[in-house]
Amino acid sequence: MAIIALFGRIDATAVPQLEKEIFTLMEGGQRKILLDFSEATYINSGGLRVLISTAKKLKGQGDLFGLCGLTDEVYKILQLVGFTTILTLFSSVGDALDRTM
Repeated sequence: MAIIALFGRIDATAVPQLEKEIFTLMEGGQRKILLDFSEATYINSGGLRVLISTAKKLKGQGDLFGLCGLTDEVYKILQLVGFTTILTLFSSVGDALDRTM
């Protein structure tokens, strides 16, 4: 499983890099990706688009796309747009590893 740690604001500055990292992993054959939001304080609509786009691409047999360590602010944003019911959420990296291995 590939783990991408996110920091600060996931906004117009950070989204292209996040998208590139995810694309590179998937292009290399990685089908299990976990985004660690422990140090992320905000996510904008561009970041939300990347989350949904990635979730749609990683929904096959044996695939996993999950988010963990959501800060209160990020969780509230995801909840507001209804993503908490359609994305796979874990409390921490350890929780994700325990539940998926």
